[in-house]
Order: sequence, then C-alpha cells, then structure tokens
Amino acid sequence: MTTRPDATQIPVIDFAPFPQGDRHQVAQEIYHACHDVGFLYLRNAGLSPHIIQQAFTTSQQLFSLPLAAKQQVAWTHTGSNRGYIGLDKESLNPSQPRDLKEAFNLGKERSPAELAAQPNDPSVQPNRWPEALPSFRPTMMDIYDHFAATVYDILRAFALALDLPEDYFCDRHQSPWFTLRLLHYPPLQQTAQPGQLRAGAHSDYGTLTLLVQDDVGGLEVQRTGGEWIAAPAIPDTVIINTGDLMERWSNGVFRSTRHRVALPKGAKAQGDRYSMAFFCEPDPTVEIRCLPTCTRHQPPQYPPITTQDYLMQRLQATY
Repeated sequence: MTTRPDATQIPVIDFAPFPQGDRHQVAQEIYHACHDVGFLYLRNAGLSPHIIQQAFTTSQQLFSLPLAAKQQVAWTHTGSNRGYIGLDKESLNPSQPRDLKEAFNLGKERSPAELAAQPNDPSVQPNRWPEALPSFRPTMMDIYDHFAATVYDILRAFALALDLPEDYFCDRHQSPWFTLRLLHYPPLQQTAQPGQLRAGAHSDYGTLTLLVQDDVGGLEVQRTGGEWIAAPAIPDTVIINTGDLMERWSNGVFRSTRHRVALPKGAKAQGDRYSMAFFCEPDPTVEIRCLPTCTRHQPPQYPPITTQDYLMQRLQATY
C-alpha cells in the first residue's frame, strides 16, 4: 500500500524500480507527491554524481570571471533566453525588489544549418559561450544531455500517473524546448531592501523542473496554508517540481507550487550558494488543454494556450 506524503514535508521517492518495470508503484507515489505537495525528491534518477560535480565546478569558474567577460555573453531578449544574467536583473516576484543572484541559461546546441533554416523558431536559438573558458561548452552540453535523458523517463512516469499513454508527454517534448540554468547567489555585500530575496517567491513556468543544489540551504517551498518549509539538499537526490503548464494541463490535479530562496543569516550571509535547474517545457506550438483524464472532479479550469504564448507572457513580466 502506498503511503500518502505528509503535506508538511517533501516526499522522497526511489525511482530505481521504474526502469526495472515496477512502473505502477512509482507512478502512484509521484501522483500523490505532485497532487499534494507539488515537490518531491527523486532518488536513483540516473544522474551521475561525477557529472553533476563537474558541472558545479565549471559553473563556479564561469561566475568567477570578471564582469566584463560575463557581459560579453549576456542574455539579450526573452525570445532567445540564452546567456548571462547579471545581479539585480531579474525579479521572479515582480511585486518585490530584484533578486540577489546571477544566472546563465543555455539550451540544446543547434547546428548552423538549423539556425539558418529556422530563424524565427524560439526553440532554435544559438547558445552563448564564454571564450575565457574553453571547457565550459563541452561540460555544459554533457550535463544538458544527462538531464534531458532523465527528463524523458520522468515524463513517462508522469503520464502513467495521470492515466495517459506512457509516451503522451514525451511526444509533446520533441524540440526539445529545455533550458539548463546555472545559478550563483553571491555573499551579501549590503543590507537587502525590504522584501528582497535571493530568489523571489514564484512558480516555474513549464511542465517540470529538475534541481540540484549545494548544501548551503535557502530553498523554501510554500504549503497550501501559506507557510514556508525548507527544502534542503539531500545527498544522491534531485528535486522535481511541477510547473504552471503541467498544472493547467492536469486541471489542477498536479500543483505548481510557489518557492523561493531566502536570505541567509549569520555566517552563511558571507558565503556563496550554487544550484542548477533544468526547466522542461513542451514544444512551442503545443496547445495546453485540459487532459481528458483530469475532468473527473471538476470541469476545465483554464483556457487553452500554446506553450510559446504562455512562456513569453511570463518571461516578459520577469525581466
């Protein structure tokens, strides 16, 4: 018998049985976690600890570059969503001061022929690579491919959890319109403004997010009653959370839960924090319409919208 997760905690689920054929049990546990909490820790998800550590090391090298070098590969517009995003540039909670973090976004590497053939396709964009770090590009593409392979396994589990054909979501994530985001939260150099955080309270935009983080802490998840609970790093796990498009697709069956990165206190205020998020969005032209298996308890709650239209709305409000 499956034990329902305590809504005051984030459940830890062992994914190892899923690729071995015990799909129903794992899918049921994921259903309850996504429905009740919107967050879960996934153990044995297939992410290599060696590659993750290598990516963290390379990420630290990137953010240690002089600002001028990072600005050479700066993010330019929402349609691209590639490159470096400096401190005080993004507000994940638009009602509050800008976030105390810097970031770097990259997506699937495209050939010159693909870029030339599809200049207006938002899923076909060039990455921006820092010249000062020749190892950065191959390392980040390794971690990108690593995350993408894991995502497709998780999408199959999500589909089974919602009583859909196993490849339902995989078939709608073929671009793929995925984004790997490196995050650095530098030491606090001055008193924060009222309401300012390392990352403001927000929900993610897409289908699901994978997150790995160091052990500094600060990630917090909002419960249904409004309280915030800590989501610390747990060794050998990856955090999974569902995003807005999955909430819309599932008619609210899976929750898109607000989360934030709080300001550190004491000695931790003078330290760095690093994390990596892998955002999974459907193909740009996919229409997000209430799934047929998610109308049992209420009629559709959201109007249909394409992935591209929804994400552009959210990104334009953020920057």
